[in-house]
Amino acid sequence: MTGFQAVEPERPPAAVLLVMLPPVRYPLAQPPSGFAADLATLQTRLGAAVQVLQIDEASYPAILRSFAPTQLPTSVLMHHGVELWRRPGLPDAAEIDALLVGKNGQAGA
Repeated sequence: MTGFQAVEPERPPAAVLLVMLPPVRYPLAQPPSGFAADLATLQTRLGAAVQVLQIDEASYPAILRSFAPTQLPTSVLMHHGVELWRRPGLPDAAEIDALLVGKNGQAGA
C-alpha cells in the first residue's frame, strides 16, 4: 500500500487508580486545599500507565458500594480488572510506582 500508514487505536491504560471520596455534605464544602492539584500532579507523574479517577460517593454511590471501603478517602489500584492494592487515605505516587514496577517491570513516568 502506498500513501497509507496503519494507525493503531489508542489503548486505555492497563491500570486505574480509584480515589474514593466522601460526599460533599454542604454546598460550600471544598476538598482539602490543593487536593485537585495533587491529583493532577499525581496523574502527570504516573503518566499514561495509570489513569487516576476521582470517585465521589454522592456522584457514584454504586461504585463505592461495590468496593465497600471501610473509610473515606480510600485509594484502590486496579490492573486489568484485578485489585492490586488498597489503602485508606489519599494515594502516594512513589508507592504506586513501586507496585507497577513490581507487577510488570515498568514504571509510569
